[in-house]
This record gives sequence, structure tokens and C-alpha cells, in this order.
Amino acid sequence: MPSVRAFLGNVADFEPMETLVKRINITIYPNSSPALIAASQEDPWSQAGKYALGWVYFSIILLVATSIIRLYYLWTDKIRRAIYKDEVLEGKSSKTSSPDTDYEMANLQTNNSAVKFFPRAGQLPVEPRADSSVSTMAPLNNAIAMLRWVFYRPIPAIQYKKRRLPFPSAGVVFIVLAALIFVILYCFVPQPLYYASIRYGSPPLAIRAGMLSVAMMPWIVALSMKANIITMMTGIGHERLNVLHRWGGYICLLLALIHTVPFYITPVWDQGALQVFQSYFSGQYYIYGTGVAALVPLLFLCIHSLPFIRSWMYELFVALHVPVSIIFLAMMFWHCNNYLTSWDYLAATAGIWFVSYVIRLFYLNWTNFKRTSWLIGEEASITILPENAVKVTIPTQVTWRPGQYVYLRMPGISVFENHPFTIASLCSDDFPSEYGEEYRDMIIVFRPFSGFTRKVVNAHDENGPWHTYRAFIDGPYGGMQRELAAFDTVILFAGGSGITAIVSQLLDLIKKMRDGRAVTKQVHVVWALKRPETMEWFKEELRICRQYAPPESVHCQFFITAAKRHIPTAAHPASPTRPVSQIFHDKINEAFQGIADKRHSALIREEAGGDAEKERELRAENEDGITALPQAYLAPPKSPKSPRRPRPARLEIPPPQPTANFDFGFPSTPTMLQKNLMRFAFLPSVATKKTGWQTEYGRPDISFMLRGFQREFGRRTCVFVCGPPSMRVDVQQCVARMQRQVLTNPAVDEIFLHTENYAI
Repeated sequence: MPSVRAFLGNVADFEPMETLVKRINITIYPNSSPALIAASQEDPWSQAGKYALGWVYFSIILLVATSIIRLYYLWTDKIRRAIYKDEVLEGKSSKTSSPDTDYEMANLQTNNSAVKFFPRAGQLPVEPRADSSVSTMAPLNNAIAMLRWVFYRPIPAIQYKKRRLPFPSAGVVFIVLAALIFVILYCFVPQPLYYASIRYGSPPLAIRAGMLSVAMMPWIVALSMKANIITMMTGIGHERLNVLHRWGGYICLLLALIHTVPFYITPVWDQGALQVFQSYFSGQYYIYGTGVAALVPLLFLCIHSLPFIRSWMYELFVALHVPVSIIFLAMMFWHCNNYLTSWDYLAATAGIWFVSYVIRLFYLNWTNFKRTSWLIGEEASITILPENAVKVTIPTQVTWRPGQYVYLRMPGISVFENHPFTIASLCSDDFPSEYGEEYRDMIIVFRPFSGFTRKVVNAHDENGPWHTYRAFIDGPYGGMQRELAAFDTVILFAGGSGITAIVSQLLDLIKKMRDGRAVTKQVHVVWALKRPETMEWFKEELRICRQYAPPESVHCQFFITAAKRHIPTAAHPASPTRPVSQIFHDKINEAFQGIADKRHSALIREEAGGDAEKERELRAENEDGITALPQAYLAPPKSPKSPRRPRPARLEIPPPQPTANFDFGFPSTPTMLQKNLMRFAFLPSVATKKTGWQTEYGRPDISFMLRGFQREFGRRTCVFVCGPPSMRVDVQQCVARMQRQVLTNPAVDEIFLHTENYAI
């Protein structure tokens, strides 16, 4: 009986056996059938790599457009600040120089004069036109304002019983829909979708979808990395790009399914092709085994990254996502078998992954061998603040910008957990750390819920406020890429613990305003909080803002939204027997602390240079240096129910000293009417205190307040919000409507909105 190869070799359509086995490329011979020749000319397999290039061009266009807009704003912001600085230094501006003797005297209350009038000679001077430097490109400003009028508007969330399904921002929805429409049209518009017979090669629809999905992988991985080139070019933090990473994965899964289905509509076992396949491949495995092996991990990655599943088992998601992704990439190498340009994109994916992890090493505080934190992390203290908040203070040599966040790992509390927290302190020489001249206090404030944050509180209750922990920092990341100092008017909205993202921004802005490096003239701060005790978190920072800000430039309004004050409860009692996990974490923390002590001792001996007296003095200073951690807020001491370890003599933390009365602008005790109004939006009173600081009871009416602030808008205005979803939605809607001012008022160039995630 003749072999299958010999039998099929007599058929014209089956002459090129080697390529038929792969079901990819069919070589055309003179005796090939007309149908095969026609099929090869319609959409030849050898040119299918163009579909992958189509996605690359689509992505590059978006990347370049976003980068150009960012560079435009960076350039104009820097020019405006530079011009303003020159005016301040040289005294050229009528707004920054003192009035001449020919003009009016300064007002006794404000000590300044905004209008010069009644000169001795000449005409009355007109109001000088506000200098907008190079930002008066009206067509571009109007085009951007129109886009913001559309994309600043939030998409309403779907509410079903207690389930709330939020949507991404309108900009993200637009990009995702554009990408989805592009790949769908690029798959189904070119013809043919299928060949007349499986003998003519793989279905063109499957090849197009497969190449598109492979071409997406480098971009999907790049969008997921904390340190990536997309963030460097566009200035968009990875926490904002992560939503595009997820939706890119979903589109990749859709393309993978489109790639799979045609092979089951025209299966390999039709028309005798199965016998040919088996004659060339003797392995005993499923014909489509490589494709299934790649599809299964991709399906798992997309399902377990759904928001409700990810939030339900976040720690498991973090532990499994990267390993399964590596398996998926390996299966893709096996499945693609270097067909066309598939391995080029997979190699690029692996290269981006590797380079991003290498760059990320420079973001870790324990990988720099020149620092004392090398391999052992920093020393950190835990403080319990009013309203059951937690403050973690980390003296570190790491530098950061206002509003950035870090990933914090504390092995003495939890070895494997690594969570993001916003940095609430300012990295500046004006705020040195008592830990050392080269250190700055990185302060993190958060409310404990479950998981890691609850473990931090339990560790504080167990070990007391004098205990220190090793802290491993990954970052900083994110933050606002544009400078608040480049805006004439700045409005800051905060809800609850969202103030942590604003405090450092406010301190930095006031510092630049005093130094003449900020264009900003007016700053409005609106903080909605449940109880007045929450103000104690940043009482010192607020005092600095009020004391050192230029006169009548900063206006703060605090809204108390709860009628009853929080009654502090006793700390959670410790378990009679310590769990094994806590003992394990204590051992890890003591091991790192022991290495740190030995390293400090070696440095002292090296600095003393053999002088025993100097070495004793340095060691005494080092003992005192441990107590230089920022002073903790301590509740009144309670008699412990169980004996604790003796308190080390060198860690003496004095009780908090009484501070001077700080006026937040409180009104009188709330009446019953005010208590009832706290459930509803509250309109600020018309009469405000002369100091610009005011505290009221009730929720702020954001729309009403922004309309009032709008009368004082300069050429450029920034609205910054960090709070619960309801606050962000209200601010987004108002700022979107305000974009009409840019289109209709030539004195307004830009109204910019920046939102921060409340959960970070």
C-alpha cells in the first residue's frame, strides 16, 4: 500500500508537503490548481506580518501624540516660571515691585496696593495685561479645552443592589474603544476570511488575529511595569497606565479566541490533512496542544484580574500574576514556533520585562551599596494618631517629589506583603531629619482596615511605640508631573485621608511662592473630614502653611461632616499565646536590626581611627541618635495586663508637649439644625474670617464653591482632588463645564484637572 505522502504527492494541490504540514504557507508550482493560486494572491501568508506592524503604528501614534502634549506643557510651564522669576528679581513687574512715591500709599490692612492711581503728571495708567508668556496659542488651547470638556466628564457607575460597577475615565474608554475597533476592522475587513479549502493553508482570519495579539504583548507588559519607557515619555504614572494594561489583556484574549475559532471551523483532520500531520509529527500529543497551552494561562490572567476578584483575593492575585505571566510567555514561544515575525515581538516582550526590572533596582532603597540601608532597609517607627490613624516615619536618604507614593514592605510585620502608600511629607532641606544631615523623614499616614494595615496596628499594640522596624522601600513612583507653581490659581480638594496627597504639595507650593519661584497668586484648600480630631494629623504642617504663606494668598476651609465625635476605644488585647507567624517576623526583624547594629559599629570604629576616647564619644552619639526618630503621639499610659519586656533606657520618648492654641477658624458649637444639615451639601457662609481660615459643619457644595472660585481664576488654573469617588465625580463634572471659559474668555488659557486615587 503506498504511503500517504506518495498518495498525496500525486495531487496537485498537495505538492508542497513540508509547508502543508504547518498549515501556514503553500508554495505555488506550475501545476498548482487555479483555486490555490487565486487564494495565495488574495492574502498571502508571507505578508501577514503587516498586521502586527499595523498595531505597532497605531500604538506609536498614541504614544507620540501624548508625549508632544506633555512636552508642550512642560516647556510653557518652565517658561512662565522663568519669566516670573526674572520679574521678581529685577523688579520689573508692577505686581511684584513696590509702588512709587507718586502713587497711593499702601493699604493699612493689607500692606499692599494693587492699583496705582492719581499720578502727579500724565494720563491715568491702565491695568496691565496679565502676561501669559508663550501659552497664548489660542487654537491649541481651545482644541485641548474641547477635548477636556468631553473627557473630564465621568461615566456613571452601574449600581445593582450593593454591587457598584465603576467605569474607567472617558479618556481610557476612548482609547480602549479605538483599539478594539481598530483590531476588529483589521481582522474582518480584509478578505478572504477563509480559503475555499484547508488544503490551501491556514485561515487568513486566524493569522491576522494571531499576529495582532502577538504584537500587543510588548505594549501590555510595558504598561504593567512600575519603571517603563512609556511613563518616562508621557509622564503618566504606571498606576494610571495599569488600567490600559488590563484592557489590553482583555483585547489580547479576544484576539486569541478569534485566532482559535477558525481552526475548529476548518479543522486539520478534514480532507486527509490529519494523516499528513501525523506522518510528519510522531509525538503523541493533541494537535492543537501548543495553542491550548498558551490560551489557558491567558484566560486565567484575564479572569483573576477582574476588579471584584482582584479585590477579593488581592494577596493571591499578587502572588500568582507574575509567575503565570512567565508561563504564558514561554507557551507563546512554543506555540508560535518562530513563524513570520512572531518571535521578534516575543523577544521584545522579554527584553522590556528584563530591562524594566533592572531599572527598578535603582528605585529600591536597599540596593545601593553606598547607603547604610544596603540589603537591610531603613529604620522605621510607628505612631498611632487620633481617629485611629497610623503614622509610619522612615528616616531615609531616598529623595521624592511632592505627591509621590512608595511601596512599603516591613519584614518584621509581614515578609511578603508590599503595599503602596502616599508620602505625606516634603523632601526639602527646610525639613531636615533629626536622624542625620543626609536623611529626610518620609512620613506615611493611613487608616487601618484589614490585611497589612491591620497588622501594623497589631504590631504597635504588641511591641509598644518605642519599638523600631526595618522598612524596605520601592519607589517613589507617580505624582503630578506638572508643577503647581506654574498655575496662577490652585484649588485643592481633599476628602478624609486624601489630605495625605495634598499636604506635601501645599508645603512645596508655599515655599516656592515665598522664594519667588511660583506664578501662583491664590491657593484654596477644601478639606472635608468626619471629625475635627482628624486635623491633628497635620496640625504642624497646617500651622506652617498659615504662618509662612504670603499674606492673603492661602485660604483653607474645613468641613466637619459628622455630628458625633469619635470615642477612642481600648487597644485590641494581645493574644495569650503569640502566634508562630509573629515570632517568625520578630526573628526576621531582629536579624536585620543586628546587621544594622554591626554595620554602625564598624563605621564608628573606622571613623574613630583607633582613638578609644573618640570611639566612646561616637558610640554615645549613636545611642542618642536612635532616639532621634520623630516624637510619637502617645496616648495616656495604661497599666498593662501582661508583663512586657523592660523598656530600653536609650529609647526615652518624652510625652507630647502642650502646644499653643491653633485656630482653625471654628465656629461656635453646632446647633441641632447644623447637625441635621450634616447629611446634606452645605453652602459656605458668605462672611469668612479675615484670616482666610474657616471651619464649618456639613458637606461642601463643590459646584457652588468652584463657581465662586471661578471669579478669581487667572490665566491658568489647576484643580487638584483626592478623595472618595463622590467627591471626584463632582469635581470632574464642574471642571468639565468650566472648559467653556477657555473657549469664550481670552483671559483664560487653561483649566487643568488632576485627580488622585483615594486608595493609594
